[in-house]
Amino acid sequence: MKNIVILISGGGSNMAAIVRAQQQGGWREQLNAQVAAVISNRADAAGLAFAQAQGIATRVVDHKAFASREAFDAALADAVDGYQPALLVLAGFMRILTPAFVQRFDGRLINIHPSLLPAFPGLHTHQRALDAGCQFAGATVHQVTAELDHGPILAQAVVPVLAGDTADALAARVLSQEHLIYPEAIVKMLQNI
Repeated sequence: MKNIVILISGGGSNMAAIVRAQQQGGWREQLNAQVAAVISNRADAAGLAFAQAQGIATRVVDHKAFASREAFDAALADAVDGYQPALLVLAGFMRILTPAFVQRFDGRLINIHPSLLPAFPGLHTHQRALDAGCQFAGATVHQVTAELDHGPILAQAVVPVLAGDTADALAARVLSQEHLIYPEAIVKMLQNI
C-alpha cells in the first residue's frame, strides 16, 4: 500500500478534499494508495477531528515543545516515517521546514501554494496579487525544495481577479480550485510511484 501522510496546521480543507477524492476515486483499489495519517503541529487544529471521523490515524507534534526548528523537524520526520509514506503532502502546514527535513523526503514531498508560482512566494499572496494589479491569480502544486515555495511545478489553476475583489474573496475562489488540483496532482504522482 502506498501510504500518504498529510501535514496540517489548521482547518485542513485541502486535506479534507484529498480524503474525499480518495474515497470517491477508489484510490485503494485503483492506485493501491491511502491517506494513512494526518499530523499537525497544533493540537487545536480543526482538521484533526475530520481525519479522526474518517478513521484516519492522527498525531500531534507540537513545535512549541522543542527548543529549535531542527529538533522539531527531526521529531516530525520520525513521526512521519512511522507511517512509511510513499508521499508526504503539506496541506496548510504553516511551518518552514529545514533543509535536512526536505532532503529526508526528497522527491516525495509536495505542497500547495495560493499563488501562481513563481509569483508571490510566502505569505499574504492574495493581497499582494491585488496590490500588484494582477488580472489573474491562482494556486500551484509543487515539489518542495529547500528554497521556500520553489521547486518543480506539478499543477496550476488560474482564476480571474474581479473588479472590487478583496483578498478574502479572491482567496475563496483560489481555494475552490486548490481542492480540485491538489488531489489530481497527487493521483499523477501516485501513478508514477
